Amino acid sequence: MLDGFHIRQVPGDIGTEVSDFASEWDDVRFATRVWERQTDDGHQVDLRVHVLRGERLTDLAALRDFLTEYHERDPGDWPLIDFAHGGSAGLRDDSQAFWLAEPGVAVNVLVDPAQVDRGQLLATALAVVAVGAQGGTSRSPR
Repeated sequence: MLDGFHIRQVPGDIGTEVSDFASEWDDVRFATRVWERQTDDGHQVDLRVHVLRGERLTDLAALRDFLTEYHERDPGDWPLIDFAHGGSAGLRDDSQAFWLAEPGVAVNVLVDPAQVDRGQLLATALAVVAVGAQGGTSRSPR
């Protein structure tokens, strides 16, 4: 569970050190879970899941604009592909997927593309569901 969402699966080859954080940036609150591994150079983050909450997250375009600023992306040079997350439209590239769960609430899943492939990114994103959504039992994240 992370701020009202079940994370029902994660890629199998990611780090097993798991940490949760809470933060805020530009009037949007973040609940974040990070999976990382220890390396010779320190730590490598393999997977991050953010649950974002803020009034400015009104639709997918507003979410994209917010994440463009937050991740310091060039809006003209960020090729995103549409995907469906349940009844919500989402956007993804090779390292992240995001969607608006409802106005004011969004999810952003980010992976290290050297560690996790595009198919695993999408499978992980689709496995993040709001509590009570799509039934079934949740599996504990690693």
